[in-house]
Amino acid sequence: MAVADGAGSQVKSAVRTVELLEFFAGRPGMHSLAAVQESVGYPKSSLYMLLRTLVDLGWIETDATGTRYGIGVRALLVGTSYIDGDEVVAAARPTLDRLSDDTSETIHLARLDGTSVVYLATRQSQHYLRPFTRVGRRLPAHSTSLGKALLATYSDEQVRKLLPESLEPLTEHTHTDREKLIAELAQIREQGFAVDREENTLGLRCFGIAVPYRTPARDAVSCSVPVARLTPGHEQLIKDALFDARDRLLLATRRL
Repeated sequence: MAVADGAGSQVKSAVRTVELLEFFAGRPGMHSLAAVQESVGYPKSSLYMLLRTLVDLGWIETDATGTRYGIGVRALLVGTSYIDGDEVVAAARPTLDRLSDDTSETIHLARLDGTSVVYLATRQSQHYLRPFTRVGRRLPAHSTSLGKALLATYSDEQVRKLLPESLEPLTEHTHTDREKLIAELAQIREQGFAVDREENTLGLRCFGIAVPYRTPARDAVSCSVPVARLTPGHEQLIKDALFDARDRLLLATRRL
């Protein structure tokens, strides 16, 4: 019995460790013990001991006073290792470079993770007016062209199980009703690509397309362009380039 209890304690501790790291990963900057405790709900004494252990191991950092905490450098090393070792990211590099050259706009490769998309690779536009998204950033799937393109590869019933009825608005244009989003997913399946019409960032339109090397798809590629620079001709060029990129990525990933 004692062994079983010990094993159970280790599992609980591991879960709390992961939850803490995810807390800091989603909230840049430094946070007080009280703020962390209020969010995660752990007993303050055990939370403090866990934080100090993670500080000693380099996963969490403290400020000069030792009373505020933030994500540590070891988390960056693990994240970089994931990107460096991912076969899809490696196979996609030439295609992302070409898509960037063809469109002269910002390009993203992202992966569906639960109800969010996580950015795996990016190519920045050379224009002065351009969006900026860092690798590792997580955004709600329902508010991005990448996420909607990926959700469209799921059945309506699967989307209902995945997403809540009420969706978080990021801008005044974001879908907040799941059924209205599902209606748009039907259109996305028909046309083959998704559009984010200032649903994630005001002034920015994004076009996304899923890469169905598996079903349902887990990866998608997108092109983001400021609305002020988007003309009908440029929009068509972006769509054509995305379809070409999808086909190239399918060839590049067929043996993965």
